[in-house]
Amino acid sequence: QALLSSTASRSLVTLMLYNFPFLYSDHIYEALLNTSVDIDALEPDSVLNEVLIKDIIQKSGMKHKWAKLKEDKIKENKDAVKRPPADPATLTPRPPVVTILGHVDHGKTTLLDTLRKTQVAAMEAGGITQHIGAFLVHLPSGEKITFLDTPGHAAFSAMRARGTHVTDIVILVVAAEDGVMKQTVESIQHAKNARVPIIVAINKCDKPEANPDRVKKELLAHNVVCEEYGGDVQAVHVSALKGDNLMALAEATVALAEVLELKADSTGPVEGTIIESSTDKGKGPVTTAIIQRGTLRKGLRMMFDENGKAMEVAPPSMPVEIVGWKEVPSAGEEILEVESEQRAREVVEWRTYAEQQEKAKKDLEVIEAKQKEHRDAYKKDREGMENMSWKQRRAAVYKSKKHLLAIRPKEKGESDKNVLHIIIKGDVDGSVEAILNILDTYDADEECELDVVHCGIGDISENDINLAETFKGVVYGFNVNANKPIQQLAAKKGIKLKMHKIIYRLVEDLQAELSSTLPRSLEEHVLGTAVVLAIFDVTVGKSTVPVAGCRVQKGQLDKKMKFKLIRNQEVIWTGYLSSMKHHKDDVPVVKTGMDCGLSLDKNIAFQVGDEIVCFNEKEVEQTISWDPGF
Repeated sequence: QALLSSTASRSLVTLMLYNFPFLYSDHIYEALLNTSVDIDALEPDSVLNEVLIKDIIQKSGMKHKWAKLKEDKIKENKDAVKRPPADPATLTPRPPVVTILGHVDHGKTTLLDTLRKTQVAAMEAGGITQHIGAFLVHLPSGEKITFLDTPGHAAFSAMRARGTHVTDIVILVVAAEDGVMKQTVESIQHAKNARVPIIVAINKCDKPEANPDRVKKELLAHNVVCEEYGGDVQAVHVSALKGDNLMALAEATVALAEVLELKADSTGPVEGTIIESSTDKGKGPVTTAIIQRGTLRKGLRMMFDENGKAMEVAPPSMPVEIVGWKEVPSAGEEILEVESEQRAREVVEWRTYAEQQEKAKKDLEVIEAKQKEHRDAYKKDREGMENMSWKQRRAAVYKSKKHLLAIRPKEKGESDKNVLHIIIKGDVDGSVEAILNILDTYDADEECELDVVHCGIGDISENDINLAETFKGVVYGFNVNANKPIQQLAAKKGIKLKMHKIIYRLVEDLQAELSSTLPRSLEEHVLGTAVVLAIFDVTVGKSTVPVAGCRVQKGQLDKKMKFKLIRNQEVIWTGYLSSMKHHKDDVPVVKTGMDCGLSLDKNIAFQVGDEIVCFNEKEVEQTISWDPGF
């Protein structure tokens, strides 16, 4: 208290502490020894001058810096926000934005592929869409539909949820032969949470085992009531692979869109949502976005459609690839157009300031919590010392802490925790987010702690390898590359590079890596069992050895293997045989139905009816208990 109460200068003492505790009065008293200060005359609220403050700091093994106090001025909010709702009279019709949801392998990508006449499904690894894409489909009737192609795997539930934020209609794909599955239920929940109407596409109806009626009945349990059962949910029987009835599905989508009366304001500053973002070697930061208000026009940034063709304008509901960002924005972020570059800089500066203020606030909360914790511990250590002098208190504290001084620093720092450090690199932030969402379900810290040291987008770099070397970690890459020099560097440093194109394969690999960190367990394999029918005592030299007359009931007994003696279902001995005879002859093996005499390596009394089991032990790898849910 005395240290920080100086009025000798309008300055702030900034202490750069090196693993040092807060300075309390006892410490200050000790630092003021051999000075001109009368320690006995000091009170808790005494004021010290600059010279003494500097001296105390120096004796404490710290450094100080004098800085003038600054009064932070409250800045004016310069953020950009969405415009107020437009006059309904100015709104014009727009295409619906449709999200395809459903269980993995139920045919979502094939359905989109057939609708837009491309070969996306053939290019996808394992037939699974790896990250969100947006596509515009032109129907023969002249209508347009924008599709968001979100992954159907359970691992990507976060990306599916983000897709529904800008969605007008959800097409729920359910395979006619499989019915409602786990991810089907999750997809229904996402649509309901976003309050988005559903159209059911019952796929694979061309298969002999298809049962569309069963699908509709199963959907009833999840409050999805099709029109045939008195509800308002349209159900269309399709075959995405053969293209059967897809036009009926498109017409059902257009009809529902007409009922919803989807309109937008195509004038004024642009508002939109980032669907996906990535870094392209040639283009730099690239985003896929859906325009929701205004019309985006080509300017400093280049615009492309889903086929890579340059675009001049992008009206509402139009998916567009935008190139020319200074940094990679995160998927799900808003796009807001402002009147000038100067105004854009103002917004960026304000948001940076706001983030810094929020971070400072959180940091202060952490610091205050640590300070309180330290003060409470300090007060607890000094309970009952109120009437002692500072020297008596120092002696009492030293005595209570003396046993801690015997612990060497090495012993304090050692940890017997099993930890796997990993680095994750992905092609786009949506993919990295999906992987991190899977890792959020990790619940096996007792077996092996999982530590994500770093994650980001882009190809594997030298920094990633160096970081992995520092932490003795593993580098996982999803849909990214590691050039030959990087691979050679990793091999030289002994760093594992795990490259994948399917997320659930990456997770399976991670499960195996986690399992490899676990100690092996011993597994017993029974080779044979025998029952004790009679008991004999045999004299060997000057000692008497108990011998069990046995008959092998199952398998065979091998003298070289381990044995155990079981009585009343309780193991009372485990070890090796000292002898095994058949008709007075020493034998290495006794098979089923044969009689034998056995003696153990320990003098144990047998009882008729005891069971003797011959077994061997094998080391087996343990499997991590974490179940990511697929």
